[in-house]
Amino acid sequence: MKLKSTLAMATLCLSGGVFAQVPQTERNVSMAMAQVIIAGAVEECAKTSYRVSVVIVDKAGQLAAALRGDGTSPATVEFARMKAYTARVRNQTSQEFAAATASGDRMALRQIPGVVAIGGGVPIRAGSETIGAIGVSGAPGGDKDEICAQAGIATVAAGLN
Repeated sequence: MKLKSTLAMATLCLSGGVFAQVPQTERNVSMAMAQVIIAGAVEECAKTSYRVSVVIVDKAGQLAAALRGDGTSPATVEFARMKAYTARVRNQTSQEFAAATASGDRMALRQIPGVVAIGGGVPIRAGSETIGAIGVSGAPGGDKDEICAQAGIATVAAGLN
């Protein structure tokens, strides 16, 4: 009996080593996709004369692409990055995060470094998997930033299914 257990454990250890040598594959936001999403968001905001900055973060929450819009405040790039980061780490829009943490014990989640509780950050999903996020900042209100972010994602929707 002990020999069978030892052999089973050895088999698991050896097969685990084989799997450890296989490279990880994952879906992520590509540079081309990020550029198209940014252009779509900027175009949507321009329809209502909103000057915005847009940031895309990848699956790991790291900067993938950024564009500071003409005439925007220097703070809009960092704020857009924080909105995108919030959407990525929370797997929900930054507006949903704001609503979910508006009161009570959940307010403590707002203390996570780098997150913000205001609209404009939206996860980018390939099917049900979050592969990145977009953050938009500069429109007069997070709700308007979010509309532009959603429009940017819509430009690549066919490739996300």
